Amino acid sequence: MTRLAALDTAQAARVLHEVREATLAGQRAPIAPRPVIEQSWGRMLRNGVDPDHDFRSGLLPRDEVRRRREESPLRHALPVLRQGLLSVADVAQHIMVVADAEGRVLWREGSRPVLRKADGLGLQLGADWREDVVGTNGVGTVAVVRRPVQVFAGEHFVRSHASWTCTGAPVTDPRDGRLIGVVDVSGPLATMHPATLAWVDSVAKLAEARLRELHLASLERLRATAAPVLARLGGRALVVDRDGWAAAVTGMPYVRRVGLPKSLVPGRRWLPALGACAVEPLAGGWLLRAEGEPSASGAARIVLDLTRPGRRVLTVETSAGSWSRELSPRHAELLFLLAEHPPGRGAASLARDLFGDPSRTVTVRAEISRVRRYLGELLLHRPYRLSGDAEIAVLLPEDPRDLLPGSSAPAVADRRVAPATADRRAVADGRAAPADDRRTAGGRPGA
Repeated sequence: MTRLAALDTAQAARVLHEVREATLAGQRAPIAPRPVIEQSWGRMLRNGVDPDHDFRSGLLPRDEVRRRREESPLRHALPVLRQGLLSVADVAQHIMVVADAEGRVLWREGSRPVLRKADGLGLQLGADWREDVVGTNGVGTVAVVRRPVQVFAGEHFVRSHASWTCTGAPVTDPRDGRLIGVVDVSGPLATMHPATLAWVDSVAKLAEARLRELHLASLERLRATAAPVLARLGGRALVVDRDGWAAAVTGMPYVRRVGLPKSLVPGRRWLPALGACAVEPLAGGWLLRAEGEPSASGAARIVLDLTRPGRRVLTVETSAGSWSRELSPRHAELLFLLAEHPPGRGAASLARDLFGDPSRTVTVRAEISRVRRYLGELLLHRPYRLSGDAEIAVLLPEDPRDLLPGSSAPAVADRRVAPATADRRAVADGRAAPADDRRTAGGRPGA
């Protein structure tokens, strides 16, 4: 299909139209859709998206678009994206679209004639291009599967988009792998070329490299400010930026990041991995003075929310407070597997679960070490397992096929087609699992 599209765009579009019509009608297609497209179509059918209805949610007001732009880390990467993607926009007849992690279009630049055509498709500033809103596309589908995707002609789920081609790549936070947006190159069918996928992905990676440089530079500035402050202190203390990334530490082992509440204010606070702390403002960040040894004894509940495709959230609720963290795809896989196996898993078993290769234990141990930086004593070892003193709940999507889209881990793939094990485990533990609860629960025996 790729070779055909490179040689004869019109013929490729006709073939894909036949493939789409046959597949959606439940008939045998002349060729099989690409797996990433077929899986996306399956999600659309399960979510009730109408392929014959061009549904568009309301555009964000200009003030809201402006606010999101100001808060988005993508604004710092725009010069790199523009230099890499817009230099040939008029000649290639394409536009650059930059959306946030929620699929909202925040920037849109390029060929003026193509911009006018994009208006007719609803690809405007503030538009919602999530996959479950407008169907398979180079913004929403990328946000779900977290890898570069090219959607050509009839591969779009909504029929009115079949005259369009789009190629998108995710832009992730280089600090923790969190999705912060999608960059997409779109245009009429004639603009399609197989090499566009590698081109857009390369520019997205350059943007991530730029964000990494800016982060390191900001920590260096904060470190210079923190040095004289920490030199006067005794005990355990560290200085972090507004997002909790550590710039300097004294009296304790280095901590890469501390989970901070969304609205942190000065005073005495409880923070994961540190316990009770005195929080003081510092130019560009916070001074955290630990008042005691961290302890997981107050942990009450660990919740892993996997219900939304493309977004994975960990929440820890304790008697002293709660905190949440959006997880990278790999950490979500690890925590899901540990929650599925309360007695624990060895490094070789986890390597087999994740990669199908039990020899990749070094990679597993490195990722576990990163998870422990924010879970602390709630993540135990020998074997690796979540604390038995905490109740553990995993919130799952209604359809098992929507579990961690984009994950290639063999154990996750098996779980997508296997029936839920929550009820069986609940019965074994002597508990009753609620029939209307989308979760699999482990944790304290008899909880």
